[in-house]
Amino acid sequence: MNVLVLNAGSATLKFGLYAMISEADTKPEDALIWRGTVDRIGRSDTELHLHVPGKHPIKLPVKAADASEAATVSLKALFGDTPVLSEAHRVDAIGCRVVHGGDRFTKPTRVTPEVLAGIRELSSLAPLHNPQDAAVIESALLAFPNAPVFAIFDTSFHHNLPPVAAAYALPAKLSREHHLRRYGFHGISHRYVSELLFAHTGREPVGTRLISCHLGSGASVCAIRDGRSVDTSMGLTPLEGLVMGTRSGDLDPGLLLYLLRSANMTADSLDDMLN
Repeated sequence: MNVLVLNAGSATLKFGLYAMISEADTKPEDALIWRGTVDRIGRSDTELHLHVPGKHPIKLPVKAADASEAATVSLKALFGDTPVLSEAHRVDAIGCRVVHGGDRFTKPTRVTPEVLAGIRELSSLAPLHNPQDAAVIESALLAFPNAPVFAIFDTSFHHNLPPVAAAYALPAKLSREHHLRRYGFHGISHRYVSELLFAHTGREPVGTRLISCHLGSGASVCAIRDGRSVDTSMGLTPLEGLVMGTRSGDLDPGLLLYLLRSANMTADSLDDMLN
């Protein structure tokens, strides 16, 4: 089975095709057919980089205003009428990273129109990601109408955070009614890094305590005990926690109330500034 993976970040699109030969394949590099990146999305110098094991890297200038266009351009370059690769490869299934799954999506989920609508409904909690995640999924569905597409959620690794880490100090009724809790993000990365560490050290997860750091334009840290997430720096949205490339990270909540009352700012202008 060949699996196409699409991972839209805040400024890049990463993708790869993997030959899943058997469940014993634990090293992604052993299964890699090719991988690529579209960098600097939305700028005049946007580029598509393609790496095929054993061959020279390929670099192409492309036009892509957003992640959806980047996905469309990349899939056309790889699978269109005049592909940049001499050898065509089939795609049996597709996996797409989605940042926010809320409390509805807690495991890899096959995309249906209802699932796609649910991903869009969560856009207010991940405004930099969920809209473009949904758009990238649509690009994949259009390019490969016969291949099953699965959404893999950043939040699922943190779904079972203990209450002391997941709960905010807010009225319980309010939290229940509005699904207010720490969801956490970068879970795909934190889980992968921890599992790779166990594999390299030959240790079982039980009895271990780790701190995992995901450091990119978006950044978070995660406390992992016995192989499970027990605390993380991001919260209801990816805005909480560390200072990031385009996000403020933690601020005094009173500062935001002050700006609303004294600087003539609105909720929308605050959202734009913080994100």
